[in-house]
Amino acid sequence: LPVKQACAAIGQAKLMMVYQKIFAEYSTTAAQVLMTKATVMNDKSRRNAQNTFNELLNLGAVPIVNENATYEIKQVQTFGDNDRLSAIVTSIIDADLLILLSDIDGLYTDDPNSNPDARFINQVDVIDDKLLNMGKSTSGSGVGTGGMATKLKAAGIAVSSGADMVIANGNDIDNIAKIMSGADVGTLFVSCKDENFDLVKFIG
Repeated sequence: LPVKQACAAIGQAKLMMVYQKIFAEYSTTAAQVLMTKATVMNDKSRRNAQNTFNELLNLGAVPIVNENATYEIKQVQTFGDNDRLSAIVTSIIDADLLILLSDIDGLYTDDPNSNPDARFINQVDVIDDKLLNMGKSTSGSGVGTGGMATKLKAAGIAVSSGADMVIANGNDIDNIAKIMSGADVGTLFVSCKDENFDLVKFIG
């Protein structure tokens, strides 16, 4: 555990250096925000996080968000994956759109890497149990901590908070720009704001 924590501390600094360098080429500043599950569960901390995000966005800075947690408490006091973390941030800042990048083009009826008959789903209007069962708990890329299952859970948070969500292929560098311009890329989860949605209860 101490080795992993030390490597994370070193890697996090190097990662932010890369972000700062790349964003500087576009005259933009990157900011680092580290969150824990406790940040979201506590009303005061959550409001402080929301205020921080809002001020960073007002300043024109781009927040780079990651989870600040130790391996030993994983799955107990952590978000567990970046898909859900991104959806939680989407909810906190009342974002309009969440884009999740995957190693495939979007949501399929089955894993297209193993089932050639898997059908692509262009749009999802309702997230139900049948849809959730399509999610896979593994990631074909070998570098993720979840897969389609975690993205579907993230979709539940995003759409209930009033945001659209798109799952698209991250291997195409132009996909984000295409989505922002309104192109039909990936799988669109249509927002369905639930006035009774309680983020704290959902992730608790």
